[in-house]
Amino acid sequence: MGGDISSPIFEGLERLCVPERNGIVSAPAYPGIERIQAQFRGAAFEPHRHDTYALGVTIRGVQTFNYRGEQRYSLPGRVIVLHPDEVHDGGAGTDDGLTYRILYLEPSLLLQCLEGTGSGLPFVNDPVVDDARLANLLLAALGELDRELDELFVDDFVSLLTRGLAAHARLPQKPLGTIAWTEIDAARAYLEAHALEGVGSRELERVTGLDRFTLSRHFRAAFATSPHRFLLMRRLQRARAMIAEGEPLAEVAAAVGFADQSHLTRHFKKAFGMAPGAWSGMVGAGRARV
Repeated sequence: MGGDISSPIFEGLERLCVPERNGIVSAPAYPGIERIQAQFRGAAFEPHRHDTYALGVTIRGVQTFNYRGEQRYSLPGRVIVLHPDEVHDGGAGTDDGLTYRILYLEPSLLLQCLEGTGSGLPFVNDPVVDDARLANLLLAALGELDRELDELFVDDFVSLLTRGLAAHARLPQKPLGTIAWTEIDAARAYLEAHALEGVGSRELERVTGLDRFTLSRHFRAAFATSPHRFLLMRRLQRARAMIAEGEPLAEVAAAVGFADQSHLTRHFKKAFGMAPGAWSGMVGAGRARV
């Protein structure tokens, strides 16, 4: 994979600057997940180890670290997979400096997802992985460090992450089996009815009787999307309708559950291919011609 910052894999990260000095930016905390952006020149970290998985994406520069007796190197777009209790250091491999984003994931989250599958925690032998799909998955959690993680997003994220790590660990994937249609349809109906509210994992567990990770797997198998994405699209569809009615964008964002207008704009563009303002202009022009 190349290191071109214009690549789709880096969408939303264009404002990052080449590091002038060492620094770390931390995201809002979520139980079991810590997210940071680090940028520095030279050697930054002495040998140390975590009790978590460290899963990141190199954004700019050459990332180098000693891990399991070898010096490793990662280029932009590559995924870093460091396992709990493995000693490693870290630094920039060239004088141009380094920027990367990484999350620290408590193994208990993966174990919850693996419960009942008969599989243990996945061990990826190569700590530098060239996998655009896995990189994009990680950047879905690391792309907006100023935002808190949504509970439904985390459920699906951990489920997909477990699958991605298992693929690189060469662990056999067991078939899902019969889809729990009654429970999944109940989840879909509940999400539609409460689309403008903050729906949590415990609510869906109560509605369906399924644990959050089983629910996420069956929902994706049934509807080819996650509960989090399904809920987000319902909000965006409502936003589009309000915009077509001439409502101010800031009011639309607040009404459909987005933090602010810029938050709405980012998700609207990803879903519909244009900004809300452009959509408003198009539907406005359409009304004028009628």
